[in-house]
Amino acid sequence: MDAYDLSGACWTVTAFLDALNNWYIRRSRDRFWGSPSGEGGTTSAQDKADAYDTLFTVLHTLCMVSAPLLPFVTETIYRGLTAERSVHLADWPDATALPEEPELVEVMDRVRDVCSAASSVRKASNLHTRLPLLGLTVAAADAERLRPFVDLIKDEVNVRHVELSTDVGALAQPRLRVNAPVVGPRLGPDMQTVMAAARQGRWRRSQDGTVEVGGQTLGPGDFDLRLAPTDEATTRALPGDDGVVVLDVTVNPEQRAEGTARDVVRIVQTARRDQGLHVADRIHLVLDLPDDVAGAVEAHRPYVMEQTLALELVLGGPIAEARRYELPDGRALHVGLSRAERDQSPG
Repeated sequence: MDAYDLSGACWTVTAFLDALNNWYIRRSRDRFWGSPSGEGGTTSAQDKADAYDTLFTVLHTLCMVSAPLLPFVTETIYRGLTAERSVHLADWPDATALPEEPELVEVMDRVRDVCSAASSVRKASNLHTRLPLLGLTVAAADAERLRPFVDLIKDEVNVRHVELSTDVGALAQPRLRVNAPVVGPRLGPDMQTVMAAARQGRWRRSQDGTVEVGGQTLGPGDFDLRLAPTDEATTRALPGDDGVVVLDVTVNPEQRAEGTARDVVRIVQTARRDQGLHVADRIHLVLDLPDDVAGAVEAHRPYVMEQTLALELVLGGPIAEARRYELPDGRALHVGLSRAERDQSPG
């Protein structure tokens, strides 16, 4: 903003909001919803307070920084957060007053890149996110830095096992791409020899960062090195081409059943919302399902009841006021639910 680069400033805010909404807030939902006493949730009272304090600090600071770009939106949010007169009367934030952990930020960006690459394999293989997969391998020289975040990766990618490896060469090989528009005019007829050698993998990288190929030396800007996965169907290179992720895309009947049960949970949650229930309301639940779907739900009955806050789950019973929904494969299921008494506890 000092340089009056308004488009750059707006892009920075937009990119930050994407990370805030689609990563921090989404990944912290269990922390936000945990019981203040630490009971009945997956988080402690202190962890919940920390999550809210962090989000408040982020929104408070972001409103002050973004006020010149979004004067009315930031004013509304800021006054709602602080009860102060106006964001435009606040001092500009002092960046040095905030804690800074560049290494943590760098590693978390790496975690996000790993999850994004794995999701790309899922999408290409037509495996929806609620279908649990067996494993993910992350191969990179710095793979061990991800060790503290393995559980997070497992949950985000929905796999049962994450393996960290430094053996990138077993899964991918570097491929040389010559920058023809730059190198061609300089090399003239020798360009064909260089291109043929690059395609055949007959090149060598020197310690000074240059590449020797086809009897020529290429310097910075003359080439790109990209990782070429051994199995492109299951493998993706990480940004920077310094590592790869490999997703095990084999699916057995047990995994398929668990994924189906998760699909049903998602549909019941939608039905709860459509019926105007509070997120904490306990329910009585009746489902009319295809036989194989009913079998999957029965196999994961405790999970389905816990996730939907159902005190009672009936499969195939009569439904007085059923709502129709569709599974990812287009098949119909019917949901009937009613609010249970608030003083009841889950059975």
